[in-house]
Amino acid sequence: MGSVRVLRAASVVGLVVGAAGIGLLWAGGVEFPVAVPPGMVILLVGAAFVAVAPWRWAPIVAVALGAFIVAGFLISPTGIGNLTGDAGGTVLAGQAIQLAGVVAAMAFGLLALRRRKAS
Repeated sequence: MGSVRVLRAASVVGLVVGAAGIGLLWAGGVEFPVAVPPGMVILLVGAAFVAVAPWRWAPIVAVALGAFIVAGFLISPTGIGNLTGDAGGTVLAGQAIQLAGVVAAMAFGLLALRRRKAS
């Protein structure tokens, strides 16, 4: 299952990959409410927090942020369409990368929390 440190680092990588996916969505023409996509900033700040926070519960941030992004995808009127290619290949790739990253962040964050609890 891996050490807590490795699992925690993997959750950080997942958040960064999710942010990169949002960057691709942005590059593909998806409009965001402000100049820089807020989700990208939120995921990067969350990744930094999980990476440096000394508390054993810090991976829960990766789990919560991943769940937040997945919920946003599911309630978005364009989420599924983005994933099926309705908005073009760049958006499709961005959506897939974003989801893969945040789902990985959630999984590794949960494993890190579980492993920490078992220690």
